[in-house]
Amino acid sequence: MKKAFITGITGQDGAYLAKLLLDKGYEVHGGARWISHEQKSRLARLGVADAVHMHEFDLSDMNNIFRTLRDVRVDEFYNLAALSFVGASWDVPVYSADVNGQGVVRILDTLRTIAPETRFYQASTSEMFGLVQEVPQSETTRLYPRSPYGVSKVYGHHITVNYRESFGLHASSGILFNHESPLRGKDFVTRKITMGLARIARGDSAPVVLGNLNAQRDWGFAGDYVDGMWRMLQQDKADDYVLATGVTTAIRDFVAFAAAPLGMDLEWHGEGVEETATDRKTGRRVVQVSAEWFRPAEVDLLIGDATKARQKLGWSPKVDVRTLAEMMAKADYDALG
Repeated sequence: MKKAFITGITGQDGAYLAKLLLDKGYEVHGGARWISHEQKSRLARLGVADAVHMHEFDLSDMNNIFRTLRDVRVDEFYNLAALSFVGASWDVPVYSADVNGQGVVRILDTLRTIAPETRFYQASTSEMFGLVQEVPQSETTRLYPRSPYGVSKVYGHHITVNYRESFGLHASSGILFNHESPLRGKDFVTRKITMGLARIARGDSAPVVLGNLNAQRDWGFAGDYVDGMWRMLQQDKADDYVLATGVTTAIRDFVAFAAAPLGMDLEWHGEGVEETATDRKTGRRVVQVSAEWFRPAEVDLLIGDATKARQKLGWSPKVDVRTLAEMMAKADYDALG
């Protein structure tokens, strides 16, 4: 039986990955800064909360990392933990750099010292591309991050490559484009959209307040993407891979995709911060824009080229963005019921 350790196991990706590995017969260990019933809610929704061995794990504490990995020897280590909400990283840039950047090297150096045979996965991100230098973005695209979060992730990405090349660790980075699910955190824009629309469909009169509706993202389903993570660590040679759908969608269109299964037919009015959307059937205002939700430095367009992952890993996404939006909207609608 293989053993795996997942940091950030209480998050969206951690929960889906835990279920995937358990279904494959792994013994799964998970790390979180604190462990509570509420923290394990995503694992519980997937029916795996009681099957995971939980450990208190703090990416900012080298001693904690060393003791945990000394006591729990694993075949595979997936580092999914991070301060992952981009907007918050402007408020806590130093903490973002410590956890998302230096936290990675703390784990890598511990593995190099006591368990160099362990295979390591680093959760990199399309936010590293930021002000994109080419379209679409691939493993060789020059990085130009536009947030403290993106900058910190660039360090984590490059230090993973450095430890692979310097010490021969089986260390891979997955450069994942946006991936969502009904387990997505409520602060993220996709979930903010589907929760807000579900409330309106249940009778709430407050519109969903959003920022830049023109921003375009490459959205996929988190359940598909964790399969790609696992495939990376099954390769004989470690490497870096983009995981993406290759389809870009504006936030405005994601709103429409999520509204349709809830019985709404949206009509858009105005431009910029004056833009709104109303439901043609009821006349109710469903969406309005606020400058408060614009980023200090915007990332306008992200679209990934996953050719390498398709060819070398045999990976491809199964869920398209319309199905994803419908899945999330219906889940939030049902939860309110």
